[in-house]
Amino acid sequence: MTLSAFRNEPFTDFGDPANAAAMEQALADVRAQLGRTYPLIVAGERITTEKTIASVNPARPDEVVGYAASATVEHAQRAVAAAHERFQTWRTVPAAERAEVLFGAAEEMRRRKLELCAWIIYEVSKSWAEADSDVAEAIDFCEYYAREMLRLDAPPELPVQMPGERGALRYVPLGAGVAIPPWNFPLAIMVGLTVAPVVAGNTIVLKPASTSPIIAAKFMEVLEAAGLPAGVVSYLPGPGGSVGDALVDHPLTRFIAFTGSKEVGLRIYERAAKVHPGQLWLKRTVLEMGGKDTIVVDETADLGAASEGIVASAFGFQGQKCSACSRVVAVGQVYDELLDRVVERAGGLTVGDPSERGTFMGAVIDGRSRDKIREYIDIGRQEGRVVLGGDAPQGTGYFVPPTIVADVAPDSRLSQEEIFGPVLAFIKAKDFDEALAIANNTEYGLTGGVYSQVSERLARAREEFHVGNLYLNRKITGAMVGAHPFGGFNMSGTDSKAGGPDYVMLFLQGKSIAERG
Repeated sequence: MTLSAFRNEPFTDFGDPANAAAMEQALADVRAQLGRTYPLIVAGERITTEKTIASVNPARPDEVVGYAASATVEHAQRAVAAAHERFQTWRTVPAAERAEVLFGAAEEMRRRKLELCAWIIYEVSKSWAEADSDVAEAIDFCEYYAREMLRLDAPPELPVQMPGERGALRYVPLGAGVAIPPWNFPLAIMVGLTVAPVVAGNTIVLKPASTSPIIAAKFMEVLEAAGLPAGVVSYLPGPGGSVGDALVDHPLTRFIAFTGSKEVGLRIYERAAKVHPGQLWLKRTVLEMGGKDTIVVDETADLGAASEGIVASAFGFQGQKCSACSRVVAVGQVYDELLDRVVERAGGLTVGDPSERGTFMGAVIDGRSRDKIREYIDIGRQEGRVVLGGDAPQGTGYFVPPTIVADVAPDSRLSQEEIFGPVLAFIKAKDFDEALAIANNTEYGLTGGVYSQVSERLARAREEFHVGNLYLNRKITGAMVGAHPFGGFNMSGTDSKAGGPDYVMLFLQGKSIAERG
């Protein structure tokens, strides 16, 4: 199979009137489909349930995007057993055929790109640009991981050959696994957690987030159109506390791929470590968890570029990215000027219904998240100085405006705890040494950034800033598949490096073969 080199999917230019009109039409077409009910899919069988999960539009909570059937523990047990059985045949399908399914899924998502954007806009309140980048990343994962599997399937470099022997090392799939994606990248991360194991020859039970199950149902349509055989992926929305635990605990579950909060990740890690009767392996966990991400700005930095990067990193998609800038640590000489610039820029951001083209920030995901963020803003009033935002907007949507809290202490709650919302803490450091020390003072280690014109300081950041994804003189969000393999240290997870050359290997195991004669 001859393939072109991997290239990232281009973003849609909504400044083009034709593209803007097409997006408006897609929003109208999808709005006409809101409120439908989507069944479970287990081993290819569509199963309706009496209990359903209502997915609502965060910008208009009285608007139901769709209803997803809600699985039970019994459904979970059945799904894992069926995935284990289906694995026995899927693992024998040639890698090239498995890769073709991913290429087909990428093409189907390109065909339905604006429609998928519209579903994301309604279901999780992403802006047009954020939704478009979500779909583009999902396409990238399919294209990239398919190529990676073809690379891994090529005849490998032989190991050292012993006299009289023929030796080989090959990689084989693990088995039946569970994918538990988050709601904040409801297509991209969900797709990545699903297709990487599948192209490696594994089968998957997909348990989407309860706040974004409809876009996952749409991806099941994409996989079916791409020719994925029934039963390779099962679709199983349901409560995490019962269905999620049942999937993780099942003795036939071979691995769990998860992206979400630290608390849930640690729960999965602990439960996966227990060996259940009938279990023949140690379960593998691929965990991406939280972040408390910092941008350091020194006295030599370009403050215009820094303020632009900070605002984009802190408030894109309402700060609901594990990579989002949650803290700025600025040295004293530029602290006040940088703060003023960031406040001015952030104060000009538009907040509202993201189905409207000009909106930069939509609503946060649900009422519980909104209330938690407001609690942190109240903490910010005690621990610092609220210089932007902080007021609860009127209306029914779950809106939180961009909020900036100045003069925050490095060890305060606002500085240490993940908020997952549009709240940015400003911290003053006396010099670059102290700024770098503060940047490393949390339990997380996901993303970080430094704005400086001093090459020696950038070199120190490369060595000493303990994060999985470090960005120098640019924003700290927007990791691109292939270019910025993504994953963090410490309590940010297992540093799985999604979108990088190591990722598919996480769903394979090495088999050494030696033959005499």
